[in-house]
Amino acid sequence: MSAPDGKKRKRVQHLGTVVGTSTVSDHLVRVTLAVESEAFEPKESITDSYVKLLFADPGLQLVPPFDVDAIREVHGPAGVPVTRTYTIRAARPRTEGGWELDLDFVTHGDTGLAGPWAAGAQVGDVIAFHGPGGAYAPRPGAWHLLGGDEAALPAIAAALESMGPDEVGVAVLDVAGPGDRIDISAPAGVELRWLERGGEWTPESTTLASGVAAVEIPAGADAQVFVHGERESMKDLRRLLTEKHGLDRKQMSLSAYWAYGRAEDEFQAEKRTPIGKIFPEDA
Repeated sequence: MSAPDGKKRKRVQHLGTVVGTSTVSDHLVRVTLAVESEAFEPKESITDSYVKLLFADPGLQLVPPFDVDAIREVHGPAGVPVTRTYTIRAARPRTEGGWELDLDFVTHGDTGLAGPWAAGAQVGDVIAFHGPGGAYAPRPGAWHLLGGDEAALPAIAAALESMGPDEVGVAVLDVAGPGDRIDISAPAGVELRWLERGGEWTPESTTLASGVAAVEIPAGADAQVFVHGERESMKDLRRLLTEKHGLDRKQMSLSAYWAYGRAEDEFQAEKRTPIGKIFPEDA
């Protein structure tokens, strides 16, 4: 984005201070951040609202907020902090001003960047982030189809808990095992279908696509879809939802949160290439 003078506008960085952590499930850790920035305003009506956390190379001993241009000049492109995107599970105003945010992280031991950070986060730690972004919210009166793996579980839970008591539909939740089920306050008319893989996600173990395929959308229903997860799985589901159910793209929030066999930075870079597009017309 450019400013009126033609110069590239710098994205606003906010600072979050860790005020608490908790274990949500076998593979989900919650980190609660206090955000005092007056420029930060959560998208309270958007249930897939997200922030982009900034992680710097610990060897460079950089302190947030980061002057990205200066870091690039001194340390080169490799020194620039990398981003990781996380759904805001909940946002609450703080009595002393600002906001308190709950972010849920999928953890796999020492694998990855954000997961280990969340697992080891201590009260007082500070992290910089951009945001918020996001666009989806359940439409009152629609027939709701939601689905995803652990990475999408925070956004799905937030969507279900925002719904009114008369909403109807099905949520298909693909998790590793019984210890990954979480308590969700869903409307009585929305059925929760938990699918347990029995271990780590692989193309062979996931049953999300078959679980969604088993859902019968009522004839003539005004369907609204929110299905997010692994990239190739999302491509399979795009074909299923458009060909079997005849849904229009405008009815669907369908997106990849990650890609099997790809590091996060590689996955993000591929979003700009044909392989990274869920809808081929975007390529």
